[in-house]
Amino acid sequence: MPLEQNRDVFITCAVTGSGGTQDRSPHVPRSPEQIANSAIDAAKAGAAIVHCHVRDPETGAPRRDVELYREVTERIREAEVDVVLNLTAGMGGDMVFGPTERPLPLMEKGTDMAGAAERVEHVAQCLPEICTLDCGTMNFAEADYVMTNTPGMLRAMGSMMTHLGVRPEIEAFDTGHLWFAKQLVSEGVLKPDALVQLCMGVPWGAPDDLNTFMAMVNNVPKEWTFSAFSIGRNQMSYVAASVLAGGNVRVGLEDNLWLDKGVLATNAQLVERAATIVENMGSRVIGPEEVRRKLGLTKRAPLARAA
Repeated sequence: MPLEQNRDVFITCAVTGSGGTQDRSPHVPRSPEQIANSAIDAAKAGAAIVHCHVRDPETGAPRRDVELYREVTERIREAEVDVVLNLTAGMGGDMVFGPTERPLPLMEKGTDMAGAAERVEHVAQCLPEICTLDCGTMNFAEADYVMTNTPGMLRAMGSMMTHLGVRPEIEAFDTGHLWFAKQLVSEGVLKPDALVQLCMGVPWGAPDDLNTFMAMVNNVPKEWTFSAFSIGRNQMSYVAASVLAGGNVRVGLEDNLWLDKGVLATNAQLVERAATIVENMGSRVIGPEEVRRKLGLTKRAPLARAA
């Protein structure tokens, strides 16, 4: 497939994630106020979309409390800067097995398995424009656990998202995830003009070599919109690679903590660098209103605050 550079590129900033990075950089936001402020700064720097997880405000540990998501959503929507909100729905599918000779019962510490409705409850309450759908099960290297997303779970969650009018962003960590995403489209669970994020270099998913990346790109249907990222030192390389391959880009502290060797980054700095790369390639960075038109999104009003 010939390369067709994307000339109108949107940048997503993945603001904080759920990995154990909170003690590795003072710039990783923890509280809803910090997460929202970092997202707003990223939007000012050129991010059209902000992708948000929530954390325990004190410890920085990953959480999925609805009230934390509500506060992040309220703060971002009440800000002066416009941005498309993308909330994760990837939490609630972690299984941690026991020792290899006695894997069951599952370990209580780290295991967090919830039903489809519970995993989507914050989406139903906050109604972001986009939410993520991790389209498969895989091992993770950060800890000895399995990210579990069964076909039945994905059908249920995808149907709920579509019914709510929230655009699912398919998170594809390998080619099989794209295969199943196409099955969800064929079944009518997801709409034909799907949105997908190609997640490269996450152990043990698709490695971030260019041959594997192009295999992923070549498995994305032409009518879909795709974005891509890699983690760590290859984050900015994949800004260029994705644009060159016809896609959009994602950067942020969820995926990489560093601006330069020995220099810890902020989300805004990572977005600024990505925007510079995009523009130096001769492409244009587009804003949230253009993204909404492109993806068929409806801007949401601020949530009503509790009395």
